[in-house]
Amino acid sequence: MNEQTQNSKQSSALLRRPTRVIRLGRLHIGGDNPIVVQSMTNTDTRDVDATCAQVQALADAGCEVVRLAVLNEDAAAALPAICKVAPVPLIADIHFDHRLAIKSLEAGIDGLRINPGNIGGDDAVDRVVAAAKDYGAPIRIGVNSGSVEKSLLAKYGGPTPEAMVESGLRHVRLLEDRNFDQIKISLKSSSVLGTVAAYKLMADTVDYPLHIGITEAGTPQRGAVKSGVGLGILLYEGVGDTLRVSLTGDPVAEMPVAWEILRALGLRARGPEIISCPTCGRTEIDLAGLADAVEEKLRPVSDVFKVAVMGCVVNGPGEAREADIGVAGGRDCGLIFRKGEIKRKVKGRDALLTEFMKELDQFLNERTKENTNPCG
Repeated sequence: MNEQTQNSKQSSALLRRPTRVIRLGRLHIGGDNPIVVQSMTNTDTRDVDATCAQVQALADAGCEVVRLAVLNEDAAAALPAICKVAPVPLIADIHFDHRLAIKSLEAGIDGLRINPGNIGGDDAVDRVVAAAKDYGAPIRIGVNSGSVEKSLLAKYGGPTPEAMVESGLRHVRLLEDRNFDQIKISLKSSSVLGTVAAYKLMADTVDYPLHIGITEAGTPQRGAVKSGVGLGILLYEGVGDTLRVSLTGDPVAEMPVAWEILRALGLRARGPEIISCPTCGRTEIDLAGLADAVEEKLRPVSDVFKVAVMGCVVNGPGEAREADIGVAGGRDCGLIFRKGEIKRKVKGRDALLTEFMKELDQFLNERTKENTNPCG
């Protein structure tokens, strides 16, 4: 069993669309391989230290593939140093200049994101495909609604799903004509329904792996909602082999959203699942403060378990019993549960946060010992 499979929690409840399998660095994408979480740096790629730091931060937060913008020769020249220390496979994002794609491959990049039709003509495509074959690197064809060819906009009356799919297929044929099939496709729009329609149409047309996402989704709250809806629909219908939640700002913030989408669908899990009640008039403790503190404490934890932070006597005890560790608050007191059993009762609303954090520390320490015990 490879590392990628060991670190996944795959469910058979949802049927995946069958695709061919491609290789990206040490990862295998498509087929029945786990859906891969991806993002993109927003640093200046020429700044090696800043870019390496962000790649590491993304990897620490659960990102499994990172894409870098390679805008010019100076950015390409920085890639060897970045590739040398990157903990995850890297993809070079190239537009208009095929030489940058070749230099990126020579630098050690694991894959390319290009549109073959806009990198400089047939000879340029020949050179890039030959280099990709030599280095064993896949190519992602990325179509965005904002960059569909003018001829297709005129044909379809705008960047419709049909226009996006035809654009993608044009680029696919340029690679297939050169006997290259290590292809992944993305069809992104800021329209959730347009994106879903485009991916479903492409999924019915080819068997290449698909990278899914809602582009220009927006600021963290709005972008998370749009991504959750769009990616959720596609994944529920078995479409999607890699994904990105595109949020304006620090890309590290994309990771918890991406993983929660996968967790909600039973596809993969990373880190603790934290459930907390929405509060109501029965709530007599600072549940929001307690839930925020628990979430912050568990942010760096990648181990999978369930935590319940509940605030009343109606649903609280039941939910807390079902969790690996939980707390149910009442009037000026609370019950702390471990594995379905009441561990202890804590009096005083101010003491509840302190005591539950102590219990959480003990719980985490015990799990760490269990995970590191070769005889456990």
